[in-house]
Amino acid sequence: MSGTSIDAVDGALILTDGERVYDIGPVAERKYDEAERAALKAAVDAARKWSWTGPQPQAPFRAAENVLTRTHADAWQQLMADWRGDTPAIAGVHGQTVLHRPPASDVTGRTLQLIDSASLRDALGVPLAYDFRSADVAAGGQGAPLAPAFHAALLRNLGDSQSNAVLNLGGVANITYRSANGDLLAFDTGPANGPIDEWIELHGAGTQDTDGKIAAAGRVDQMSIDLWMDKPWFDLTGPKSLDRFDFDANLARGMMLEDGAATLTAFSAEAVAHAIRQFDDTPDQLIVCGGGRRNPQLMAELKSRVPCTVRSAEAVGWLGDSIEAQAFAYLAVRTMRGLPISWPGTTNAQVAMTGGRIAD
Repeated sequence: MSGTSIDAVDGALILTDGERVYDIGPVAERKYDEAERAALKAAVDAARKWSWTGPQPQAPFRAAENVLTRTHADAWQQLMADWRGDTPAIAGVHGQTVLHRPPASDVTGRTLQLIDSASLRDALGVPLAYDFRSADVAAGGQGAPLAPAFHAALLRNLGDSQSNAVLNLGGVANITYRSANGDLLAFDTGPANGPIDEWIELHGAGTQDTDGKIAAAGRVDQMSIDLWMDKPWFDLTGPKSLDRFDFDANLARGMMLEDGAATLTAFSAEAVAHAIRQFDDTPDQLIVCGGGRRNPQLMAELKSRVPCTVRSAEAVGWLGDSIEAQAFAYLAVRTMRGLPISWPGTTNAQVAMTGGRIAD
């Protein structure tokens, strides 16, 4: 998995039949170097300028695909170095999202994840499941989020019959809500790390707010958050999805570095709290995974704003950095078996949707 934060490729090995998760194997992380990040960000910039109008920007897309093939192969080799069992039956690779346009009443949805499936399948040496989102979007769904199927399987293993929610804090935040009767609802809640990371980079202070120290030194402008929460997107009910740049660092334009970081961080938490307040019943707990859970300031804001217990993935025995990589391994097996990977309650597709293609 390579997310919209463009920081690393995460790899994971799981034992599953596409319904139950029986065991968790090794995990791996292959960080991007500066040149690789620059190539992927250039592809995102080119995609935003292109926006499905005219010919595709082939050169930046091809350069990004070369990076993705190389770095995913590296992550695979790390996994295999730590594995002494049988050769995996299939690999699932998400690709790099460079553009995502949710469907609207007057706009057809589109989504694009870059991947050279043939080259990567050859590099890994096993069948490769990929392109998980396109079928859902073509059928009128949001194409996101796709991790809820895996979240539900993990929650089932916890054996808790109460309502629960799983929050992923990547570039964008998405939530999976499982009601006490087992129904699933999932959607993007708003921005997460993306605008914060962008804000830090714009000020030459690094690529992220490490340990939330910059935000912790600032003052939250609640009036700005209230203004941002008035945006029409927050009035929409789920399922709904965002492009990484639907909310960006320009929100905090004019603020000092520390105050902007503090306010953007609190905004991400407030968006999550707003989403949870819309549920039929308050979840027993909110389990947080993704890179944002390692930001103490963001976690503190969540705990102060969300109306339920907030726990990190590790607190319930999960590997918080690897949940999304594990999810696409799980979805690869579901794709192989022809099982649905999205539902009306998770992407707003009209019916349960299979998805993904397999290069074998």
